[in-house]
Amino acid sequence: MKLLNRSALSVRPTRHFVDWINALEPTMEGDDLTLADVERESTVYLIPEMDTPEALEGFVRERFLDILETELRAWEEDERQWPEALDWALFQRFLQVEHSYLAIDLDNEAALEISEVDDALLLETDQD
Repeated sequence: MKLLNRSALSVRPTRHFVDWINALEPTMEGDDLTLADVERESTVYLIPEMDTPEALEGFVRERFLDILETELRAWEEDERQWPEALDWALFQRFLQVEHSYLAIDLDNEAALEISEVDDALLLETDQD
């Protein structure tokens, strides 16, 4: 095991986010995604180590737009389909954030790799 010099944010969708996803493309009755369906695809973001709730809140408020755009793009690439106002209120309505102080890598075999996040990477992950 390796202790990483990072904390982590688990970002999970809310019912409002799922409602937005389901409104993107009309489906047959009963074919809509559920909150449980979408939660299975939640994201973990590694962040600098945060030792106070104030530091964490400040960091999240500084980066909320990056996180929100990444989460929206994972479901819809066409930004014209996104909600009109990408603000702090929408972030709070669409996403739940859980903080973990420690990040531990349990994989003793593979070295950590670093890649820049881009749309192609997100799309590859979605198709796997």
